[in-house]
Amino acid sequence: MKLVFVTALLMCLVLSSSLLEGSLADVCGSKCAVRCSKASGHEDCLKYCGICCQQCNNCVPSGTFGHKDECPCYRDLKNSKGESKCP
Repeated sequence: MKLVFVTALLMCLVLSSSLLEGSLADVCGSKCAVRCSKASGHEDCLKYCGICCQQCNNCVPSGTFGHKDECPCYRDLKNSKGESKCP
């Protein structure tokens, strides 16, 4: 009986974590859609914005350009060349 309970509990934890992860991706996706709406490289913008959003606890600056002071983590992420990683 304990094995059934433990198995059910583990299944609930796995399912709830996957649902939470999906909802966080939706938050980043909607914020990045706004951020990248006017970008010429729309797909690349969405990709890097999504990466930055997840690393910065769902923080994406408002608007389509600038305002990076709203999210210091987003502002401070750099690529291997030392340039801003986040659009």
